[in-house]
Amino acid sequence: MASMSHSSIALCGASASASDHLRSSTNGVSLRTLGRAMVASTKRSNLYVTARLKKGKKFDHPWPSNPDPNVKGGVLSYLSTFKPLGDTQKPVTLDFEKPLVELEKKIVDVRKMAAETGLDFTDQIITLETKYRQALKDLYTHLTPIQRVNIARHPNRPTFLDHIHNITDKFMELHGDRAGYDDPAIVTGIGTIDGKRYMFIGHQKGRNTKENIMRNFGMPTPHGYRKALRMMYYADHHGFPIVTFIDTPGAYADLKSEELGQGEAIANNLRTMFGLKVPILSIVIGEGGSGGALAIGCANKMLMLENAVFYVASPEACAAILWNSSKAAPEAAEKLRITSRELVKLNVADGIIPEPLGGAHADPSWTSQQIKIAINENMNEFGKMNGDELLKHRMAKYRKIGVFIENAPVEPEIKVNMKRRDAVISNSRKLEGEVEKLRDQILKAKETSSEEAPSSEVLNEMIKKLKSEIDDEYTEAARAMGLEERLTAMRGEFSKASAEEHLMHPILIEKIEKLKEEFNTRLSEAPNYESLKSKLDMLKDFSRAKAASEAASVKNEINKRFQEAVDRPEVREKVEAIKAEVASSGASSFEELSDELKEKVLKTKGEVEAEMAGVLKSMGLELEAVKPNVAEQIFVPSENIQEKVEKLNREISEKIEEVVRTPEIKSMVELLRVENAKASQTPGDTKVSSQKIETLEQQIKQKIADALSMSGLQEKQEELEKELAVARELAAEKSQESLKEDDDDDDDDEDGSESEKPEIINPSFA
Repeated sequence: MASMSHSSIALCGASASASDHLRSSTNGVSLRTLGRAMVASTKRSNLYVTARLKKGKKFDHPWPSNPDPNVKGGVLSYLSTFKPLGDTQKPVTLDFEKPLVELEKKIVDVRKMAAETGLDFTDQIITLETKYRQALKDLYTHLTPIQRVNIARHPNRPTFLDHIHNITDKFMELHGDRAGYDDPAIVTGIGTIDGKRYMFIGHQKGRNTKENIMRNFGMPTPHGYRKALRMMYYADHHGFPIVTFIDTPGAYADLKSEELGQGEAIANNLRTMFGLKVPILSIVIGEGGSGGALAIGCANKMLMLENAVFYVASPEACAAILWNSSKAAPEAAEKLRITSRELVKLNVADGIIPEPLGGAHADPSWTSQQIKIAINENMNEFGKMNGDELLKHRMAKYRKIGVFIENAPVEPEIKVNMKRRDAVISNSRKLEGEVEKLRDQILKAKETSSEEAPSSEVLNEMIKKLKSEIDDEYTEAARAMGLEERLTAMRGEFSKASAEEHLMHPILIEKIEKLKEEFNTRLSEAPNYESLKSKLDMLKDFSRAKAASEAASVKNEINKRFQEAVDRPEVREKVEAIKAEVASSGASSFEELSDELKEKVLKTKGEVEAEMAGVLKSMGLELEAVKPNVAEQIFVPSENIQEKVEKLNREISEKIEEVVRTPEIKSMVELLRVENAKASQTPGDTKVSSQKIETLEQQIKQKIADALSMSGLQEKQEELEKELAVARELAAEKSQESLKEDDDDDDDDEDGSESEKPEIINPSFA
């Protein structure tokens, strides 16, 4: 036999050599056709030539010598479908982690500056790193349920095969359900941990878009569950303990899967797992959704990673069903009790495997080692049981599930960082609906009659709800601005100082004022500022509506009582008698009446006013001022006097504000607030509390009065009052007012003459 590269014998009688035909294969001659060509021989020679074609490997990936130093011996080449990624995964920042990104950037900038300038920034870097670690610890210690859901779905979270490579000495993947299919969303295989063989079954998600498409995003079809069932029978036959890894949003719910018996495959797995006589351990490494997770999760024990979740329906699906909006997912996640802590309390899960700060993707190798430790500990426990004991143990686990807790309070450590704004979106939507309904009712009442206006009880309930929402908004704003810790510390100092019942130190008052000023200045930068502002506007609107409703109610009651008082026979007789006497006298004005008749008119008016004052007193109201009597003349001061009054009022106001801002008065005012709060909380000690409150009020008034008297403003007030008295006397001599206009009660409220009379701020607060 001669080689083709050296042969010059013609093929099929042609004049061209074999090497020429091989070269022509690149110009369109198929290699398959060339391989099938017969090698001819000539009459002049018995030689012939044969050609062999070498096929390449189907999966020929360039594996490095040791692609992962954390895996003993390197990743095995027969797992070529799950080869190491060519590029590192891109970092993904979740929404609640964004505050940490800025701090991390600062650390990078300081290190870069130190490298460029050659200066020593060690202290600054250490300080920033300490703050970063503390912030990371605080954030991940108080995660809300929806935040744990987001961590469980993190794109960089280690998958089933990532953990398998880290915890096993050897692993051989087994494919196929022996019915012609191999579902890549479920991976099965035999592996060893510390020399012990286990059957591993788990949901497999992808690490990038390409892998996710190939793995169907970890959602198995019936073929995957039948493959898992085949491996369970295999493990039960050979006595291999079974370890399942759960990480799926649920079984694939397309039409084809339903036609092929998705429900039957899941149900068959559930039935079979309860009859296997080998230990079964399930570990939830990500999210476990619905029957898709339960189909490989009926175990003697179910463990969960710290940030894993296990649910019958995803929070988004639950919110869409119950609240018709996926925006209510945070509240649904809280109500479903899907976190590892909640499920351990409810006896659904049997233990929690810790994760590093930042989630399992922050340190996959460490997380895998914790899983390995948990597997060894539990399998040592199961190793002491025989097959019947394992069946009884598995049955008892599911028999004790069914604990429920009604109206249980949220744990303080969870509630500290709970984003109520995200957690009660549905409540906010309900509140908005109630607000709109009340607004429409108020507007309708204004257009028609006040009887249709909402009652005070309804308005009080709405105001209470709005105040609660506003408090939550302020808390959220403080957290977003990074002031929550300072506010908490300041609140503790204030409570301690108040409990000791002595005046607060001026330094503490100054710190409180600075924090208030900083909060108010930066409030507009908070992400929920618009929501807070709208709720404050709502509160103002309803407070005004409440005040108007109460004022209208009081006014109606006063008018009713006044009418009853005026309609009394004895009062009506006196008024009618004095009117008859005035009419018979023929006088056209009050000044033309006789002195005796003037005295009778004033006496009758005083009696009527006394009746009115009695009515107000019976209603718990005090009469601060009465309308000037008939003899008093309307006084309109000159522009010069009005300017003096306004100027004096401004000076007094500025002086009072200056005095109130002093540390001594501030501390007294804060102590007064504390006493008022105590009095409202402990009604039994009203006598002692009222004495303290009255004493503090008198002290504050006296301090302000002393400060005003020392400033010379009191003397200015006395001089201006004398000037007003002289001007009033001069005006009384020149003006007259008719008795008829004076006796018209309806016009007294609308003529505005009394409102034009200037009032000087009373510096004594009396």
